[in-house]
Amino acid sequence: MSSIDKVLSRIDTNFDASLGRLFELLKIKSISTDPAFAGPCKDAAAWLAAELNAIGIEASVRETTGHPMVVGHRKSGKPGPHVLFYGHYDVQPVDPLELWENDPFEPSIKTREDGSKVIMARGSSDDKGQLMTFVEAARAYIEETGDLPVDVTILFEGEEESGSPSLQPFLEANKDELSCDMALVCDTGMWDAETPAIGVMLRGMVGDEIVVKAASRDLHSGLYGGSAQNPNHIVAGIIAGLHDENGKVTLPGFYDGVIELPEDVSTMWDNLGFSVEDFLGDVGLKYPRGEKDRKPLEHLWSRPTVEVNGMWGGYQGAGSKTVIPAKAHAKFTFRLVGDQDPDKIQQAFRAYVRSKVPADCSVEFTAKEGSPALRLDLHMPALEKGEIALKKEWGKEAALVGMGGSIPIVGDFKRFLGMDTLLIGYGLEDDQIHSPNEKYNLTSFHKGTRSWARVLDELSKS
Repeated sequence: MSSIDKVLSRIDTNFDASLGRLFELLKIKSISTDPAFAGPCKDAAAWLAAELNAIGIEASVRETTGHPMVVGHRKSGKPGPHVLFYGHYDVQPVDPLELWENDPFEPSIKTREDGSKVIMARGSSDDKGQLMTFVEAARAYIEETGDLPVDVTILFEGEEESGSPSLQPFLEANKDELSCDMALVCDTGMWDAETPAIGVMLRGMVGDEIVVKAASRDLHSGLYGGSAQNPNHIVAGIIAGLHDENGKVTLPGFYDGVIELPEDVSTMWDNLGFSVEDFLGDVGLKYPRGEKDRKPLEHLWSRPTVEVNGMWGGYQGAGSKTVIPAKAHAKFTFRLVGDQDPDKIQQAFRAYVRSKVPADCSVEFTAKEGSPALRLDLHMPALEKGEIALKKEWGKEAALVGMGGSIPIVGDFKRFLGMDTLLIGYGLEDDQIHSPNEKYNLTSFHKGTRSWARVLDELSKS
């Protein structure tokens, strides 16, 4: 029997013990956004450091200006990449508590109508169950073979759910210690319950808020209507002009740096069986928007967007108040892809807005910090090895997926530590993360642990 087969057998044999340890972690109320739970956050960090030390990964709790980090190392100069594994031990608040079927911090196993078993608890999927798949894979490897097949550094954060205010300073201060050949992040999901996935594209983002001002005060619409400028009309015109009749963004230079999807990836996405009707139907919609000459998954993963996140101005109370408001507001975000430059996008947007504001009016801007898009080299050896490992475990080709949202830690790893990241997770769309009755499939925990063992094994091969 090969070493990896022995490790997998140990994972299977000791699965109940692994589940028990996960339950211990899930019981800790590590809600990072609420100061009342600062103590439990420290408890979770201490628990993880103790577990890592117990299996032979030298670990310590590192204080920050907020909740602590946990850093661990197992290094002996092995061939192959030195990897950094990241996860977060903090969780979302549980409100509204009355919607939970059970105490969110008393984990339990529930058998669903289809016979599948799930772990019910806050943090079971996001991210305690996910990070423990790696810890348990490392435990089995060390117990069975005496070591890990590649050098590993571990970073567990305690503020991911509250904006990660301490993360960038921590990465900068500990750059030499944390810089590795690549990062592994298990805070994502599978394509479906039977198909693993690797995130290869991550959209960037930049945002702006505008305030358009006209008259020195709100005006009577009967006295001034038809003569005085109305900021609501100006903002509406700005918004209406951002897209043409085919759904394309009209800003000059907006598509500079947008990269066409490789044909093999396009074909793979076509074969995923994605139904835009079902996707939109889940939220009560029917008809997709966006660029008319693009496919639905391109809209979500590989094409840039501009969205209006909020707009307001004038009277908003009950009944009618016949005024022309003195000012109007709107908030915008741009999702970026390829090599689009957040600064250039913001400059183009501001120039466009200024061109739409009449000479006797003014506009003020409040910027949101931007981050560029990220993408992996689809021929990167580590990616190919990850695909091999996941296919061995799940019996299906891993879907190479884009991700429409942003995962700030991935950008931070690239900017501050110069590392690319493999995004491999085992969550599912129906895990209800951030909502009552969060769950994590028992199969996700078990096969996720086995998957990480296989990934480490493949990464060790020349």
